[in-house]
Amino acid sequence: MAIMSEDDCRALLKKVLSYSKADECEVSINMSDAGNIRYARNAVSTSGSIYQTSLAVSSAFGKKLGIVTTNEYDDASLAKAVKRSEELARLAPENAEYVPFLGPQTYAPRSKTYVPETAAITPKQRTDMVEQSLRIAKENSLTAAGYLQNSAGVSAIMNSHGLFAYNTSTDISFSVTMRTADSQGSGYSTKDYNDISKMDTLAFTKIAAQKATRSSGAKAIEPGKYTVILEPAAGIVLLEQLYGGLDARSADEGRSFLSKPGGKTKLGEKLVDERINIYSDPSNPELPTSSWNGDGRPQEKTSWIEKGVVKNLMYSRYWAQKQGVKAVPFPDGVIMEGGTASLEDLIKSTEKGILVTRLWYIRPVDPQSLLFTGLTRDGTFYIENGQIKFPIKNMRFNESPVIMLNNLDTLGRTERAVSGESFQSAMIPAMKIREFTFTSLSDAV
Repeated sequence: MAIMSEDDCRALLKKVLSYSKADECEVSINMSDAGNIRYARNAVSTSGSIYQTSLAVSSAFGKKLGIVTTNEYDDASLAKAVKRSEELARLAPENAEYVPFLGPQTYAPRSKTYVPETAAITPKQRTDMVEQSLRIAKENSLTAAGYLQNSAGVSAIMNSHGLFAYNTSTDISFSVTMRTADSQGSGYSTKDYNDISKMDTLAFTKIAAQKATRSSGAKAIEPGKYTVILEPAAGIVLLEQLYGGLDARSADEGRSFLSKPGGKTKLGEKLVDERINIYSDPSNPELPTSSWNGDGRPQEKTSWIEKGVVKNLMYSRYWAQKQGVKAVPFPDGVIMEGGTASLEDLIKSTEKGILVTRLWYIRPVDPQSLLFTGLTRDGTFYIENGQIKFPIKNMRFNESPVIMLNNLDTLGRTERAVSGESFQSAMIPAMKIREFTFTSLSDAV
């Protein structure tokens, strides 16, 4: 796909706005061009490409809003979409929480979300990358299933108050599961980048293959509280429940782990270990994101948790207006500062504990304490005297990321990780945690 230029987007959106007769009108466009290969049982099963484009027209009369989407961009279709959104707006009930569209905004310089080499990936390149993964499976008598996808996209927004924002992006993501011939051992690896040069399917498949081979013949141990080492791919699915829950409204209304009696919140209070620092920065070179969010608000470098203290909460524009504070959008990417220890260092420093390479099927138990349950998967190992002694059967856990980060022993190095639950990327360190709670065994591999 030829990425639509900023000038072309501006001209198209300006044309759509020219058809509007509403009090307010906002138009946004999203386009993406993606290619993929899926493989299973050591053979490619599907491959293809998907091109998607959508233009949304939001028209408002007072506090009444109508929204129409279209993927036809000829003049007649665009005019029809605008007219239809106005008809819907007149029929809609008033929205008591409606906030007028933003005016012009100032954005930080665009970060490197778009890498031309990633946008130019060919089917041959995807094939070669998957071939490397399949070769590792065959050389080690393992069975592989995986998915490789790359995409390039553009998004833009313009409204009748003079707001305009534009961004391009690229992405390449890879995941692979390796199983032993007897299906008793399993390993997993997943990565996601903006830049194709960072995607090494051979190296990442080798990691999954090693986990699969080492996890065969797992032994059962008694559930209970253990020291655990969470690899970034495991830790992220719990951490995202914490930083994803930093919402001001739910806290103010008493529906959150950040709520306190009398309508108060824990904003400004120490919540976790003082070594915990979580922030967002759209210009971070390892996790570059757009300089604006979906409603056009600027994304700025923001500290969410600093030295264990809750420093900021996310505010919708309506709730910020109601509370008389700045409307802080939630970021596209989150960064948690780590330490200097490698994963090997964390293992060597552990007298007795468990190495968890992946957690999955995360489900809430108690929102007020942020307690979640889930299971280990794809390689779980018992550590004794600083060495991995043997693989263990998977277990169910009950744990809160708040409690977990108050039981922090050591932080490892931060790296870009992908959540197996939300499929969102973040910069997450490996973590050594005391008294992590396992409640029962699971026979699943």
